Amino acid sequence: MLRFPYHTDPVTGVRQGTAAQRFYDVAYAPAPNAPAAIPDREAAAKEEIYLRIATDVAEKLGVKPVMAGFVNQYGLADKRVLDVGSGQGYLQDLVADYTGLDISGTVRRFYHKPFVRASATEMPFHDDQYDAIWSIWVMEHVPNPEQMLSEMRRVVKPGGLIYLHPAWYCTPWAAEGYAVRPYRDFGFRGKLIKAALPLVASPMLDVLGRHPTRFLRWAGSKLPPGPTRFHYRLLRPNYDQYWMADSDALNSMDPYEAYLWFTTRGDQCLNCGSGWRTFWRTEPGLVIRVHKAGRRES
Repeated sequence: MLRFPYHTDPVTGVRQGTAAQRFYDVAYAPAPNAPAAIPDREAAAKEEIYLRIATDVAEKLGVKPVMAGFVNQYGLADKRVLDVGSGQGYLQDLVADYTGLDISGTVRRFYHKPFVRASATEMPFHDDQYDAIWSIWVMEHVPNPEQMLSEMRRVVKPGGLIYLHPAWYCTPWAAEGYAVRPYRDFGFRGKLIKAALPLVASPMLDVLGRHPTRFLRWAGSKLPPGPTRFHYRLLRPNYDQYWMADSDALNSMDPYEAYLWFTTRGDQCLNCGSGWRTFWRTEPGLVIRVHKAGRRES
């Protein structure tokens, strides 16, 4: 089954939609101080669900130890670091000079270090401002993700590092919570979708679709050679009910796409290996060394 990522975006300054803006403001808003347009009960419920799921997943997957290892390995403890899509500032104490950036202004209460409310696709920073950037479980929620990549590459210094780890391969069935809701919640069509999940989500079917797609994208990057566009599959997010992790995801992406995007611009993936290894297996958290060659490329 070939799952070709047909969607691309123009790199033209697209702003985050109002529905997404409101969703994340509500998700992080404390009930007593919720915006006037948001009922306290709604804010309290969404905050509890969203923060609980986000924290549980981060703890289960050991995000903080992984990023502490990244900081130690590359000597970033005293460097200037930007966290794109920083949420509640979960990683703000890993380095001394930290700045968090998030589209939600209601997360500001979690910070004791600098925080900037802005879109990942339109960062209010100068070129070459940061020694390193990391972004974890963010790009799947960003409209126009290629511009997010361009913005991160713009604001990191030449020779600087980008650690990129979205939730790759987000599924179209997460929005309605098919994997976690009981059959009684769905009509006939929904029951069929839920029953088919073990097959549709099987690793074998995923591999059969992923590797032919990667081959086509690799071949496309050679004809003609040069910077590639970032391809992904567009999803329909659910901003009304957060059934499970990534119910609010906009994009389904392959890390190999990010690998191609950076390396065809002259950058280096430090943990991708070389040759055909990058084709068959790409690390979930890409460590990119940016080489700007004296000019900013699109």
